[in-house]
Amino acid sequence: MRILLKFVIDCDPDAAWRALHSPRAVAELYGPLLEVEALGEMPTSFASGDDVPVQMSVAGLLPVGRQLISVADRETTDEHGRVRVFRDWGVPLTGPLSVLDVWDHQMAVSEAPGEPGRTLWRERLTIGGAAAPAMWPALWATWQWRALRIKALAPTWAHDPEADAD
Repeated sequence: MRILLKFVIDCDPDAAWRALHSPRAVAELYGPLLEVEALGEMPTSFASGDDVPVQMSVAGLLPVGRQLISVADRETTDEHGRVRVFRDWGVPLTGPLSVLDVWDHQMAVSEAPGEPGRTLWRERLTIGGAAAPAMWPALWATWQWRALRIKALAPTWAHDPEADAD
């Protein structure tokens, strides 16, 4: 089963790509309802090959499960140019999502066609297992929330410290 998102956000693709690799930016997508914290040391930036176990909780108080974030980056092209893909193919370890047999979350960023300085954001979550049909509605609703949060937070991702230093 899949959940798909596709929309344009107000930041350039480089800023969106940095945000995808920022544990802090990723955690902000779920806030303030869900809190994401590392079980161990959280990297300052996710890198391809990372395996980071995290604990998710409601407002930092009620644990809802642990998940392994496994990162793989790749780059491709489409008819509009460069597309960078961040893949989290980790697995839910405990909690309600651990009943799923498949978890494959891919987020792709590229320049929005005809909109320089803006990003086309594409996202696909693939889930599988006997419980997937029962879990799909709640995950679909969560992904709609994510889309709203991404759109709201994207303009804050555009800050470029290197440009400030010049």
